[in-house]
Amino acid sequence: MKKIGILFGMEDTFPQAFIDRVNQKAEKGIIAEAVQIDKVIQNQLSDYAVIIDRISQDVPFYRAYLKNAALTGTAVINNPFWWSADDKFFNNALADQLGVPLPKTVILPSAKHPDDTTSKSFRNLVAPLDWEGIFDYVGFPAYMKPYAGGGWKNVYRLEDKEEFFRTHPETGQLVMMLQEEIVFEEYFRVYCLGGKAVKIMPYEPRNPHHLRYVVDGPPTSKKLLATVKDYTLRLCHGLGYDFNTVEFAVKDGIPYAIDFGNPAPDADVNSVGQENFEWVVEEAAKMAISYAKAQKPGKMNLTWGTFMRDAVSSSKRF
Repeated sequence: MKKIGILFGMEDTFPQAFIDRVNQKAEKGIIAEAVQIDKVIQNQLSDYAVIIDRISQDVPFYRAYLKNAALTGTAVINNPFWWSADDKFFNNALADQLGVPLPKTVILPSAKHPDDTTSKSFRNLVAPLDWEGIFDYVGFPAYMKPYAGGGWKNVYRLEDKEEFFRTHPETGQLVMMLQEEIVFEEYFRVYCLGGKAVKIMPYEPRNPHHLRYVVDGPPTSKKLLATVKDYTLRLCHGLGYDFNTVEFAVKDGIPYAIDFGNPAPDADVNSVGQENFEWVVEEAAKMAISYAKAQKPGKMNLTWGTFMRDAVSSSKRF
């Protein structure tokens, strides 16, 4: 019997719906349940063929558990090693290499020194930074947001450099990105599961959270939707995420990738809406069952993106 587990925190609607859907399909030798963790012993086989991870970004103990499970053969969705190494600034740099349009973006040192460091720790950092060069490149208005974060936390819209210098100290030890504002005519949030199933959802980020998914929006050209799908697949294949969302702001017919490293994206029925929720539940169930069938106990069953695969294949072996 192969078990599919889902590891989650405060979520209510998606985890149980996912478990029920997998079990309703009644695939021979496959069942789904909420992950149960008793003790975690190094290099001990996990009970699960597949685990969908919805919470380890907030619980370091879970991340360590998942890495151990992956080492011993569990197909963890998403890859916990890559998730630990990933950040939004690197994602932008990779997306640029993949040919996906992006807002102009720079990364900034934290406003306050990290704990256990002093000014002497930053002798390699030019002081003051070329702020005028940074501002000329990005332009204003601009958005400032953490280089590693999500959920629209600590995101600021800044009108000019004066507002930047007033606001940046508030971010403390957070490492921030400064990003060009894309004044968009259309906006999409796109689900991508298993590197192939794509759901393009009209989205309005300026609305209250529960009203952001647009149900009856204006029609969108097939050419634009095809481009959005192409860019979504490029990004998810490059990053290697099995379960991800990508956001695009469309300006002058060009979809700019705004946020595309979301390995535990919102899947609550109360925010995404019933139609989108049904799609996510169904495709996640099909993906998990497929991965369980392909899973080989005791072997590495993780998804690695083209960036990592290409880097490893071209590197010198010792």
